[in-house]
Amino acid sequence: MASVAPVTAISGGLLIGLSAALFLLLSGRIAGVSGLAATAARIGSGSTPWAQAICFIIGLPIGAWLMTSFVRHPEIVVTSSIPRLAIAGLLVGVGTRMANGCTSGHGVCGVARLSPRSLAATATFMAIGVATVFVARHMIGA
Repeated sequence: MASVAPVTAISGGLLIGLSAALFLLLSGRIAGVSGLAATAARIGSGSTPWAQAICFIIGLPIGAWLMTSFVRHPEIVVTSSIPRLAIAGLLVGVGTRMANGCTSGHGVCGVARLSPRSLAATATFMAIGVATVFVARHMIGA
């Protein structure tokens, strides 16, 4: 990841912020990906219409594919096992349901609105993320 230039990272952050702001301005709703994914999969009861949620979720990989078509990107190597990744994904899903939102809803949109609940949720998942990396690298040797 050392080959990723700061300009690329800043540009990505700006695009995420712009998309979240446009979603809020155009639809009046927060761009929380976990809530939109639950609505798209028809397992959640969000206020976003199903068609809008499904278009947003389908647009995520399409946007990523378009960006990788035009911008140089680093090689990504997955070094973990599939069962470990599946368990991690399930734990993230449980956590997003418990927190009533994910990094996009709380971390991008909620923090920008200075929502106390989002500030607390973001501080919590950032602290747990740092602790998890520390344990994985220094105590487990993963």
